[in-house]
Amino acid sequence: MRVAEFRAESMPTTAHRVSAGERINAHERPGRLQAALEKRGVRLTRQRRILVQVMDNAERHLDAGAILERAQKLDPRVHRVTVYRTLDMLKRNGLIDELDLLHLRGGQHFYESHGPRDHIHVACLNCGKVREFESLLYEKLKKQIEKDCGIEITMARTEVGGYCEKCRSK
Repeated sequence: MRVAEFRAESMPTTAHRVSAGERINAHERPGRLQAALEKRGVRLTRQRRILVQVMDNAERHLDAGAILERAQKLDPRVHRVTVYRTLDMLKRNGLIDELDLLHLRGGQHFYESHGPRDHIHVACLNCGKVREFESLLYEKLKKQIEKDCGIEITMARTEVGGYCEKCRSK
């Protein structure tokens, strides 16, 4: 697909979803991360199981501190080092993404579990609100990239920044 062809196909479509909050794929399959790890033969200690549960149930993007705080409500013995080791293990297994979300909150990194479809993070550069956007057009673009570049895409991470309607009207 060349640029001219892409423009013709980029007309507005109803085949997309925009999150009402921050996570479009949240709560789609509770226990998905734990099941994927067990299938891979990864040993889950009690603390790891709690951290995986926190990630599975996240309704927004969480940083390591928020993950630790939620986990310690379930088990006060969960340690910060266990959070980072578990996040690293989940990343190595391709089950979560580490995001910087346009560095809206400094160098802070956020984590999210993969949903059934890739999505675009859309952030307001003024208020910092982050929404997620899914589109069949995005899926077509990834297929075209695979074809043109001779690569099999196993992960895609796209961030778009601008100013939301509320911030533009101030």
